[in-house]
Amino acid sequence: MCDLTPMLPGLSSVAGKTVVAKFDGGRLSSDGGLLMLREAEHRLRVADRLASCINDPRSPELITHSLAAIIRFRLLMIAAGYEDGNDAST
Repeated sequence: MCDLTPMLPGLSSVAGKTVVAKFDGGRLSSDGGLLMLREAEHRLRVADRLASCINDPRSPELITHSLAAIIRFRLLMIAAGYEDGNDAST
């Protein structure tokens, strides 16, 4: 049987795993567009550029998440419609 499902090429790997977007899963999630937005943010380095403009007063030895990672997370949450940020599970 021939698989005619279109695939979305060019997505960066996550945690060393290949990311593949297919559109044959029915109605699984409304957040699938975040993959493309994450890819655009990664290529344009929006969060990194914003973080470089902000002084981070935190103690470096106590930092778990970089300022750029926090900004990136908030940008994607807002873009997904979770503007208050309390919908994050991780």
